[in-house]
Parts: sequence; C-alpha cells; structure tokens
Amino acid sequence: MIKPQIIEKDGKPEYAVIPVAESRRIEAMLDELEDIRAFDAALARQDRCLIPFEVTSAILDGARPIRAWREHRGISLNALADAAGIESSRLAQLDVGAKAAADELQRLAQALQVQADDLTDPSTR
Repeated sequence: MIKPQIIEKDGKPEYAVIPVAESRRIEAMLDELEDIRAFDAALARQDRCLIPFEVTSAILDGARPIRAWREHRGISLNALADAAGIESSRLAQLDVGAKAAADELQRLAQALQVQADDLTDPSTR
C-alpha cells in the first residue's frame, strides 16, 4: 500500500495526495463495489424479477408465454379461464398465440401472479 502525502492547513491534515495509478485503482474498486451492491439489490428482488428456467425454456422452444406460465403453475386451461374471468375458448386462443387485450392480460397476470409484460411475446415487445 502506498502511503499518501499529507498536506496540512493550520497544523491539521487537510489533503491526502496519492499517485494517479493508486487513485485509478481505488476508483475501480469503488466501481466494483457499486456493481456488487446493485447485484445484491437485484437478488433481494429476485422473486419479482426472475423468470423460472422452465418458463424461459418453454418460450424458447416455441410455447406462447401464457401457456408457458400456465403449465409452469400447473393450472388447467379451464381453471385459469375461471380465475381470470375469461371464456375457456378465448383462453385457448390466447394460449396458442392470439393477441390479448390489455384487460385480458391484466386479469391473466393477476391469476398467474406475474407481471402483464411476462405474458406478452418477447419478440413483440
């Protein structure tokens, strides 16, 4: 560790002078600390932010998000339709990719306990 040069004012330490290289090393460490704090904050919110592997895999394999979440939650089409107040035939259309109205998305999101954005096709966001 490099010992800083201390500059005094009225007999008291006022400034510490360090080499530029040491200053840059300290700045890098502070940047890393900021990243660690942001990561820790994200982990604390992970139940709201992360999408389960099974849902992501299903969507990447071609499943529509509504179906992927419904199957992940283990909810039948009829049970989800009842919980969201949507006709089963309409939910069947949404399950395979029909475009949902905003109110339908909100009701489905509430029933599936996800954000409405989680139910939209990622390629159309």
